Amino acid sequence: MNDCREVVPGLAKSAQAVTSSTVRALAILGLALCLSAPAIPSPRQASPLAARLAGQAPRQATSGASRVASTRAATSEIVLILDPAQSKVHWTLDSSLHTVHGTFAVKSGTVHFNPKTGTAGGEIVVSAASGESGNKSRDARMQKEILETAKYPEAVFRPTHEEGKVALAGASQVKLDGMFIIHGSEHELTALVTVDFRGDRWTGTAKFEVPYVQWGMKNPGNFLLKVKPVVNVEMEMSGEVQAAQ
Repeated sequence: MNDCREVVPGLAKSAQAVTSSTVRALAILGLALCLSAPAIPSPRQASPLAARLAGQAPRQATSGASRVASTRAATSEIVLILDPAQSKVHWTLDSSLHTVHGTFAVKSGTVHFNPKTGTAGGEIVVSAASGESGNKSRDARMQKEILETAKYPEAVFRPTHEEGKVALAGASQVKLDGMFIIHGSEHELTALVTVDFRGDRWTGTAKFEVPYVQWGMKNPGNFLLKVKPVVNVEMEMSGEVQAAQ
C-alpha cells in the first residue's frame, strides 16, 4: 500500500507533464500552419479571372467618350441639331467648257433617328435664294429662270429611314433615305452620309445627285454650251448631339 501511494503521485505528475508538452506542440503546429497558409483575397479584390469564372465582368474605368456612347445606346432616338454657321451645301455642274462650283446656305436642320430600327425624321432647310457660283450674272439667271427662288425660296430634305449601322462613337457611313422638296415638287432621294461623333458634337457629309431637268427645271445650256442635266451635291454639316428617350 505504501508503494502504491508513492507511485500514484508520480504517475499524475508524469501525465501532467505529457499533457502540457502536447498542448504546447499543438499550439506551435497551429501557428506554423497559420503563417504558411496563402492569404485569402477579400471579395472586393477578386481577380478579373475570378470575376469571369463567377459570371461577372470585372469593373473597369470608362472614358468620357465611352460613357457618352453608353448613354446613347440606352436611348431610343439620337437627335442631331445642325449649326447653320458650321454647315454649307456645295454643288458642282459639269459643262462642255468647264465645271461650275457653287454653294448654298443652310437655314436650319434637325435629324433624329432610331439606331435600332433605322426609322428617321426631321428636316434640313436650305436657302435656294442663297445660291452663288462666283459669277453674278450666272447666279441671277440661276435664281430667276432655273430655281425660280422668288416662288420657291427654300429646298427641304426630310429623312425617313437610315440604312446601315451607326457607330455611337467615332465615324460611320450609312445611307439616308427621304423626300427632297425643290422647285415646288417632292422627290425620293437617297444620300450617302458619313457621320462622326465626338462627345456631344458631330460632323458629317451627305452626298447625292439632283437630276434637275428630270425634276422639271430648265437646262441652262444652249447650242454652244452643253450642260449636264445632273448636279452633284455635297452637304457639309456640323452641330450638337442630343439624346431623346
